[in-house]
Amino acid sequence: MFHPIKSTKVYEQVIDQIKQMVIDGSLKKGDKLPSERELVDNLEVSRTSVREAIRSLQIMGLVECRQGEGNFIKQNFENTLLEPISIMFMLQESNPEEILEVRKIIEIETVALAVRRINEDELEDLKRIADLFKVCKDENKNVKYDKEFHYKIAKAADNLLIINILNAMSSLMDAFLKDARKKILVDENNLIVLANQHELIYKAIRDGDAERASLEMRKHLDFTNEYIKRNR
Repeated sequence: MFHPIKSTKVYEQVIDQIKQMVIDGSLKKGDKLPSERELVDNLEVSRTSVREAIRSLQIMGLVECRQGEGNFIKQNFENTLLEPISIMFMLQESNPEEILEVRKIIEIETVALAVRRINEDELEDLKRIADLFKVCKDENKNVKYDKEFHYKIAKAADNLLIINILNAMSSLMDAFLKDARKKILVDENNLIVLANQHELIYKAIRDGDAERASLEMRKHLDFTNEYIKRNR
C-alpha cells in the first residue's frame, strides 16, 4: 500500500514507492496506476511531484501513458533494456565487435539451458524454422528465419532475462551491423553452411546433449562473427 511521504526530494520518493511495489508484486506488468488525484491523496504530495515522478518513470521505461486511459506498468521491457545500452554504446564509441562477443558468450550457455528445458512443441517449432531456412532463397526471409531460430532457443531456455538481453543484442546488431549481417545471407555457399549449422544445433538439442549443442553453437557463431567482422 502507498504511505504518506515526508521528504525534500518528494518526486524521487514517489518513484521509489512505485518501483518497490513492482518489485514486491503489488504492481504487475500491465497494471493501471491510480489516477493522479488518487496518488496525490494517498501519498500526501503535490500534483507537481506526482507528475514529475510519472514523467521520470516513463523515461526509465517502467511506465507508459495510454491516451485517454491513464498510466500503466509496461508490458514489454525489451526497449527499456535496449535504449540505455544503445546510448551507452554510442556515447562511449564502442566497437561493434563487442556486440558479437556478448552475444557469443550468452548464446553458448543459453543453448545448454535450452537442452534441459525445451519441450516437444518447442523442439518441433525449432525444426520447422531450421527447415524453412534450408529451402528459402529470399535473403530478407532468411534474416527473419535466422533471428527466429536463435530466439526460439532463447525462449526454450525459459529465462526472461536471457530473452530480453538477446533481443537487445539482436536490435543492436540491426542498428550497427545490419549490412554485414545481411551480406552473409546473400552468398549461396554461406547459406548452405549456416543451414547445416542450424541442423547440427537442432540435432544436439533433440538428442539432449548440452555439451554438443554448446560446441555447435560456438562453431556457428565463430563462423558468422568472423564473416561479419570482415564485411562490416
